[in-house]
Amino acid sequence: MTPNIAEKSPKGKTPRSSSKKKKYIKGKKKNPLSQRKHRFRPGTVALREIRHYQRGGNLLIPKLPFSRVVKEILQSMGLSLELRMQSLALMALQEAAEAYLVSLLEMANLCSIHARRVTLYPQDLRLVRRIRGDM
Repeated sequence: MTPNIAEKSPKGKTPRSSSKKKKYIKGKKKNPLSQRKHRFRPGTVALREIRHYQRGGNLLIPKLPFSRVVKEILQSMGLSLELRMQSLALMALQEAAEAYLVSLLEMANLCSIHARRVTLYPQDLRLVRRIRGDM
């Protein structure tokens, strides 16, 4: 029996043995697909946000900017700067304003769906306001 002796190649180097393969460490693979950041399909995050805001009972518009807008509207109407509002009155006004905006956007979304569109256009909002008689 002849022993297994590595034969020299013509250039003087010994051939590599198959037992010295590189082992990949878990999680360290160089795969171009694994380097990408995970992305959800279009619409998935939007539906998750809709469910989140429907579950919550809190107000969507921050209180301080809303109070500034109310004060600015009161000033433009010519009411004096010394006018004060109770916090409960301001909260009731904000609750009513948000309810109006949400219902307006819901109906405008139905108009865009009826037109076989996904995007909400300004013409949808105008149509809803015209049907309601807000204009």
